[in-house]
Order: sequence, then structure tokens, then C-alpha cells
Amino acid sequence: MVKQWHAEALKYEDDLLTDLKEMLAIKSVRDDDAATTDAPLGPGPKEALLKFEEFAKRDGFRVGNYKNLVAYAELGPEDAEETVAIIGHLDVMPEGDGWTKDPWTPVIEDGRLYARGSSDDKGPTFTAYYALKMIKDLGLKLNRKLVLVVGIDEESDWTGMGEFFAEYGEPTMGFSPDAEFPIINGEKGNVSIVTRFAGTQDGALKLVSFTAGQRPNMVPGVAKAVVETVDADALVAAMNNYLATESRVKGEADVVDNQVTVTFYGKQVHGAMPETGENAGTYLANFLQEQDFGGNAQGFLTFLGTQLHDDTVAAKIGAKTHDDLMHDLSMNVGIQRFVDGEDGFVNANFRYPQNTTAQEIEDHVAASLPAGFEATAKAEGHAQVPHYVPGDDPLVQTLLQVYRDQTGLPAAEQVIGGGTFGRLLKRGVAFGAMFEGVPDTMHQADEFYPVADLTRAMAIFGQAMYELANV
Repeated sequence: MVKQWHAEALKYEDDLLTDLKEMLAIKSVRDDDAATTDAPLGPGPKEALLKFEEFAKRDGFRVGNYKNLVAYAELGPEDAEETVAIIGHLDVMPEGDGWTKDPWTPVIEDGRLYARGSSDDKGPTFTAYYALKMIKDLGLKLNRKLVLVVGIDEESDWTGMGEFFAEYGEPTMGFSPDAEFPIINGEKGNVSIVTRFAGTQDGALKLVSFTAGQRPNMVPGVAKAVVETVDADALVAAMNNYLATESRVKGEADVVDNQVTVTFYGKQVHGAMPETGENAGTYLANFLQEQDFGGNAQGFLTFLGTQLHDDTVAAKIGAKTHDDLMHDLSMNVGIQRFVDGEDGFVNANFRYPQNTTAQEIEDHVAASLPAGFEATAKAEGHAQVPHYVPGDDPLVQTLLQVYRDQTGLPAAEQVIGGGTFGRLLKRGVAFGAMFEGVPDTMHQADEFYPVADLTRAMAIFGQAMYELANV
């Protein structure tokens, strides 16, 4: 049956690519400024959700919609006592910087499908959808109900997902195709601590503005500061001296009258793995903190450029910790802002193991704030505690065996810093869809997913859904 799953999946490759390209062309980035009662997360996410419903109705599934926040497609006995859920998402990150292609025009080059969302998570979600369609078309008998659930706010606050499952009922078990194979059955806790500074200053230089980052779970690849000074040449010379000794970032300056715009370029990556990137914002603050600023502008730059700079395990602020199951705490300084006369803030996102808490991390950040400045630190936004499904759970064992069957490769349980919709379920894990050895481009420029891996993953998902629905 192993070879048959892959042979069947190959029959769907063209149709999958056609539907997926249509979905990838939708700019489904959360946009609160354009939100309405009917489109609570903005028009793009709503358009993606309705497009999924259109496909699911076309293909004959039982389809539902929860408040234009969640949609689902069901297969199998409606009155089944147990349900297996597959949970993906159709929202995507902003495109960010550094693309060499149009992120909203899907294109296949050298066997890779390029577009924002191709690997996170539209590509894997549609691969799972077509696996469900494959089971339906084959007319396979199911003892449990299968439901494919899609959300449109995974990259931010998971809006509507908890409420949906409270109304729908928690499935017996399930997985999210939003990580990597062979399995992710443990996910670290996740909390963002926001430090706020009053926007006052009194130095020889004025920090007119400082901007870096777009989301807590992206390492900023570009940072920009506008500085007012009576000696622009001196500031530009200081920048050049700094960059001459710091090879991990690049920079440039643009002078207009008495204002200098300094831009630094780092490496944008997923915030769950900040150690693989270069945070342009903390480097820019590290440079500027040595210049003649004053007041809260100096406090903002000192905190960002010293306490939070070049330290993805948060040792400088005393939050560093490790446990044998979930390993190291990680920190990504994802959003950084300062506006003269208004305010400044730093959003630091932490992925933490089971031996600490969000409150302890908040306390460490608060204790590390520079003295003598108007600043506060507090947890804000969507927070999650660590999640773990034991490796001997039949769900985990079944999925690992399916992966071994389909690939011939060894497979064992894994824990990651990323957070997936799998943790919405007590018996929920992440399963695929990135294969070992494929570069991880989630949240990065030129995001892609290999076309051949779409059918490989479809075969794995098909067998997994069938077996979970009948064990």
C-alpha cells in the first residue's frame, strides 16, 4: 500500500498546483487597519478563507465557517464518536525585504515553488487537503471522522481557533502540517515581553525615529534610524568605522540637511530560530548607543543595543535556561520602535522550556531595564505554555511509522521552539511538511517549497489520515 499512496498522489499533482497557485496569489496578511465586522482580520485573510471554502464545496466535502475566522472540510461518518483533525493556516507573514521575485506571483523554478506561504503554510495545508480529497475519491472506509480545519491568524494571535474548537468539540487527536518531518510532539512555551519607553530625550543628537521588525516571530532583516545632528559627517564616519569592524551586517547613510538616515541590513529568519539570523535592529542600536543621545532615547538604545544585542539565549538579562527535553530558551527581538515625542517600545519574543514560566521571564526583563529611564516591561499578546505529547502515545507512534514506511528513514520524536496549531489539542502534534535536508525558508525572502515534496507529503498525509481514522 505504501507505493500505492505515492502513485495515487502523483495523479493529483497538476490539480494541486493549480489550486495552490491561486491561493498563494492572495495576500492573506493580517491587516487590522482594514478590518471590518465581516472581515475581522482584514480582506486578505477573509479572501483566502472563502477560497478554501469554494474549493471544498466544489469537491463535495461537508463544509463549515466560523465567523469568517475558521473554515473546515469534513469526511467520514458524521455521527462518529471520535474525530481526527488536521489543522493548517492560510494567513502568511508580510513579505519582508530581500525578495528577488514577486512574493505574490507563484513561480516554479528549478523544481521549487516560490511565493510567500509556499512552505508556511499554504503549501503544506493544500497538500493535506489533497490527501483528504484522495481518500474521498478512493472511497476508503473511515471509522473516525476526518476534519481539515484552517485558520487565518496563526502568525499572530490565533484569533477564533480556541472558540471554534469550544463550539465544534475537541477532536480525539490530530496534527498540524506546519513544521517538519518526521514529527514535532513537543513545542516550547511562547511569550512576548514588551518594554515601553517614553519618547523624551535631551542629548546633542536627536533620535527622530527608529524602526526595525514587522512581527514578533521574524528576525528583523532591515533597521532604520533617522537622527538629527549638527555634524552629519561625524555620524557617518562613526557608522563606517563601526561597520569596518562588524562584518555580520551592512549599512548605509543618507544625509538631507541636518538629518541622517542610517539603515542597517542583517538577515531575516523565522523568530523560532533567531540564532540563524542577524538582527539588524539590535546592531543599529549597538552602534547608536555610543553616540551622544540623552533621555529615554539613550535608554531605549542602551537596552536594545546592549542587554538584548547578540544574545539569542537571553543570558545578559538573566533569563537563560535549559532542560533536557526542550533544551534552550531562545529570544528574538522582533519589533523595535522609537518616535521622538511619542514613545518607544521593544517586543522581545521568548520560546521557553518547561523549567521556567512567562512570569519569570517578564521579571528578568523588568529587572534588566536601564536605571534612570521611564520604562516598563510586561507580557503582551498571545501567550502559550509548553506543550508535549509523550513519545509512546499511539498518535506519535502511528505517525512515526507512516513516515518510516513512506521514506525508509529512521524517525524519532522532536521538540521545537516554533508553535503550531497542533498544540490546540491535548493529543495534537506537528507532522511535516518540510523534509530533512530542505532549506527552511519560512518567514524569509524567496520562500519556497519543492514541487516533488508536495506529492511525497501528500502520500504521507494520506496514509497517516487513513490509519489514524481506523486504528
